[in-house]
Amino acid sequence: MKALQTYTDKAAIGLSFLCLAHCLALPLILVMLPSLTVLNLENELFHLGMVVIVVPTSLYALTLGCKKHKNYQLLGIGLAGLAFLLAAVIGEEMVGEFGEKALTMMGSLLIAYGHFRNYQLCRHAEDCSCAEQCIDT
Repeated sequence: MKALQTYTDKAAIGLSFLCLAHCLALPLILVMLPSLTVLNLENELFHLGMVVIVVPTSLYALTLGCKKHKNYQLLGIGLAGLAFLLAAVIGEEMVGEFGEKALTMMGSLLIAYGHFRNYQLCRHAEDCSCAEQCIDT
């Protein structure tokens, strides 16, 4: 269980950066490699799929970290990031393409920061029951 929280923190950080890369780099990649347009990576199904993966992963790791470290601020930061991601997917019609990208980037950065701090707290806390596990990974 302890290692699972560490792995989910790492996975959530990776998924957040994948969202960022998708938003920022995809237009450049498609211009440089037009044959990738057949993959249809701009499809909204990709965004929905990422949210379906990110939300449970983040909620699990953040709530476990909050239970261990009692740092409710990190839980709030992570939940704010998730809210931004959900708003980007749900409200894309209202905010437009630029707003969707801005919400996704803000959400991804908040989620990554929350999970990174969650991981650091576990790794550096002497009285944390998961400190040995976090250092080994």
